[in-house]
Formats: sequence, C-alpha cells, structure tokens
Amino acid sequence: MFSSGRRCSARATDVDHIVPGDDHSDDNLRSLCGWCHRQKSASEGGTAAGQRAVRTTRPTALHPALED
Repeated sequence: MFSSGRRCSARATDVDHIVPGDDHSDDNLRSLCGWCHRQKSASEGGTAAGQRAVRTTRPTALHPALED
C-alpha cells in the first residue's frame, strides 16, 4: 500500500510482518509486491538505525566558576 493510502496493483510476491519482530501469526502477516516490501523494510531499517545512533557530541560544560 502506498503512503497515499492507495493499493498497489502489482502482483504480491513477498510476505511482510505488519509489526516488526518475531510475531509470525497470520494476523501480523500480509502480502506485498517486492517494491513495496523493500520500501517498507528500508524505512523501518532507517528508523531503527536512528534509534541506535551513538551520540557524537559532548555536553557543554559549565565554567568551573559558574558551577555550584
């Protein structure tokens, strides 16, 4: 399904987990065409990578005279 809400008219070739994880029940699976499945998987991967991102900046330290 496209982000616009329209259904894809291509033939479904892949099985997708609606909610990512280890739930392989029928209620959590749907069929998608390969293109839609790759788009969804790429989006989920980018989101997961952003949540694991390592902080690369240091917090700004106060001058010792300004600390309590």
